[in-house]
Amino acid sequence: MEVAKTIASVRELVKAARSRDQKIALVPTMGALHIGHIALMERAVKDCDYVVVSIFVNPTQFCPGEDLEKYPRPLDADLEICEQVGVDLVFTPTTEQMYGTANLTWVTVEKLTEPLCGRLRPGHFRGVTTVCAKLFSIVQPDIAYFGQKDGQQAIVIKKMVADLNMPLHVVVCPTVREPDGLAVSSRNQYLTEQQKKDAALIYKSLQNCKEMVEDGITDTKSIIAQMREILSQAPAIKIEYVSILDAETLQEIGSVDRLVLAAVAVRIGQARLIDNILVDVGEQ
Repeated sequence: MEVAKTIASVRELVKAARSRDQKIALVPTMGALHIGHIALMERAVKDCDYVVVSIFVNPTQFCPGEDLEKYPRPLDADLEICEQVGVDLVFTPTTEQMYGTANLTWVTVEKLTEPLCGRLRPGHFRGVTTVCAKLFSIVQPDIAYFGQKDGQQAIVIKKMVADLNMPLHVVVCPTVREPDGLAVSSRNQYLTEQQKKDAALIYKSLQNCKEMVEDGITDTKSIIAQMREILSQAPAIKIEYVSILDAETLQEIGSVDRLVLAAVAVRIGQARLIDNILVDVGEQ
């Protein structure tokens, strides 16, 4: 496994792999790797010949007052994980390498970035799409891998790739969960043991949504009210949103009559946690 810190060296290494007719994969991460990231990397290793993992805590997707400074950065442990999985190249750029002295060009996806996290984190998705566009340009992968846990992000990235005719395929892998259903996240380490137990209610509320639809209850207001009731069982949970949206357009709907994204965001202590599931009325 090789580690590269500069754009030039990444391009040279990927160019060599491409000259060997190898299929290139990219797994973009902010480090603090966990079993969710490992699942993405393992899928990439299975699908492709040459796997690139980026480890970059992207400052432009953090909003004022968020946890940029204290975001975990265990680089040595992350590199060990990458090597064990079978990654070929890890890209660990500095902020200066990625953005230069004055970055004046940004990539913005409209409409899809307005609800859910976009409403509460202004500028967040502009940072996500810009850094992903940069990484796609640098690595030029055939396939890029993302997790369903960041469901809105995955939808936004797929739309950006389609609209800008980027020559790559975006694969969205299933959310990896703890035994109690809590979605694995780098921010889970902020939680106490009791807070982790409380956080399990997030997935319980999402499962309840699915069960209600399976029972023929499709009115979204009724479903959301029940989901909120489940979350309110833990006083430590501060709800940011509970939403049921069209899974393609992310528009609010009154009835579950198509594939929908049921999404939740909460704050528990120092952690902001998000989760979602796809629910299809056709699965009844």
